[in-house]
Amino acid sequence: MWQKASLYVQGEDCLYLNVWKADDDIANKPVMVWIHGGAFEVGGTVETREEGTNFVKENPDVILVSIDYRLGVFGFFHLSHLPDGKDYPDAQNLGLMDQIMALKWVHENIAGFGGDPENVTIFDQSAGGGSVSLLPLIEGSHKYFKRVIAQSGSPVFTRSTEQAIACTNELMAKLGCKTVADLQKLDVRKFVDEANILTLRVWAERDGKYLPLDPYEAYANGAAKDIDFMQGCIKDEMGYFVVGFGDSYDEWADEHKAKKLAQLTEEEKALAESFCKDVKNVSADYTSASHLFDQVVFIAPLFRMSENHMKAGGKSYTYYFRVESSIPKMKSGHAVELSTVFNHAEETLVTGRRFDETFSKTLRRMWVQFAKTGDP
Repeated sequence: MWQKASLYVQGEDCLYLNVWKADDDIANKPVMVWIHGGAFEVGGTVETREEGTNFVKENPDVILVSIDYRLGVFGFFHLSHLPDGKDYPDAQNLGLMDQIMALKWVHENIAGFGGDPENVTIFDQSAGGGSVSLLPLIEGSHKYFKRVIAQSGSPVFTRSTEQAIACTNELMAKLGCKTVADLQKLDVRKFVDEANILTLRVWAERDGKYLPLDPYEAYANGAAKDIDFMQGCIKDEMGYFVVGFGDSYDEWADEHKAKKLAQLTEEEKALAESFCKDVKNVSADYTSASHLFDQVVFIAPLFRMSENHMKAGGKSYTYYFRVESSIPKMKSGHAVELSTVFNHAEETLVTGRRFDETFSKTLRRMWVQFAKTGDP
């Protein structure tokens, strides 16, 4: 069930964007910029369910843009601690820097396509949802957008400097490298493949320079209070991974749960175990661990961001998506809303079926209305 863009041609020559507009001469249209998901490691604008023609045909009153950015070890790999790493102080957040540069291009050029550079909404899902929740915290970013739609993503999709360095060191040891110069001598495919084998969490870094050390505190302190937000999550986010991992999911879930619990205090462990004991709708296909991951990875962090933003004086609308896929075990899983958002009902890889047409049109109109006015 992994995003199909990971199956297409890959390479470092990837910094492109796409623009969709109606065939008219109307100016100053609201602009919606899509930043794809994929755990910061896979995905791309080539994903067919996120192609923009149908969206703009139904909503000719907006301009739609989608952007690519560097992924994995090319976009998020800490290097500055290495003996020759001082020349790479920002390697850990290059992917986010790519996104900012794309937004700068949109700001400077979108008027030529009929778009309003002063009315830009950034929106996306999963790692993309994490991206749009981090971009408002980057100094100078607010001139490039005024609204955010974050789908199933939040600042939880980050790591500390210590975690980033540990990931780098693990991969360096695996590759037998000690310096950046050693890495540059490697075949690029080996570099990528070994990183994938280790399943490193290659995410954006809370470095205290480009991103704040505590993004949630930054929201609570009003860092983005002038940005309108709409964000939400899916009822059974982990359903996507239950299906995607297949028979290996239970083993992965048990191992992941044990690893996470080991990082908690005894009081926190007791709370997590209490949740697992009391959670409703547990089944052989959707265990208490899955419900726990729903909360820890997706739902609770997103609601916390929404609450902090609102308490600081910002405007926030929060949704909870419950429509279910017809694919066995998927339930209302991660990414189940994407083909609906982009008006590609024929893309049933995750949905398994076409959702109700009236519901689907209403959802898209809410997204567009929010982009226009800040109120869905």
